[in-house]
Amino acid sequence: MVTSAFFRAAAAVVFGVSIAAACIGSVLAGNTAMIDRGEAPEITGIDRWLNSEPLLIADLRGKVVLVDFWTYSCINCLRTLPYVTRWYDKYKDRGFVVIGVHTPEFSYEKSTPNVQAAIRRFGIKYPVAQDNRYATWKAFDNAYWPAVYLIDRSGRVMLKHVGEGAYEDTEQAIVSLLDDKK
Repeated sequence: MVTSAFFRAAAAVVFGVSIAAACIGSVLAGNTAMIDRGEAPEITGIDRWLNSEPLLIADLRGKVVLVDFWTYSCINCLRTLPYVTRWYDKYKDRGFVVIGVHTPEFSYEKSTPNVQAAIRRFGIKYPVAQDNRYATWKAFDNAYWPAVYLIDRSGRVMLKHVGEGAYEDTEQAIVSLLDDKK
């Protein structure tokens, strides 16, 4: 049986794309299970906060927090932003907080005016932490753009999703954690 991963790998060879990048969706599929992944790391080493004063995970206990690692020139990140911004708008009044962690892939993405322009262009109203030194990226042991980490009211990472997709599963997890008043 030939799988879609096989076709992505074949296309990667033909078009000169990394096979690992082409297959990452298959490898990471199903990574949205709600399980306790341990205490959430702290947001740390931030160069600049945009749309907010500095935030700490510890100060957000009692709220459900989505940490979204992104960068403004990553097409996969840009495809996730409408979902993340919609979730923020829909659930912010129920104790839901989104922190966009902008971690640059390229040197020009370190520019604060460039990040500010992207925030305006994509209608981002939630806090964005500019993580130019990868301090929060490393604290979360993250390795991908985009990646989201969903943290429950007690400060535990309950969901991690890498890449695009699983939007319905992620939203269900958000609602479940918001409904859980523990």
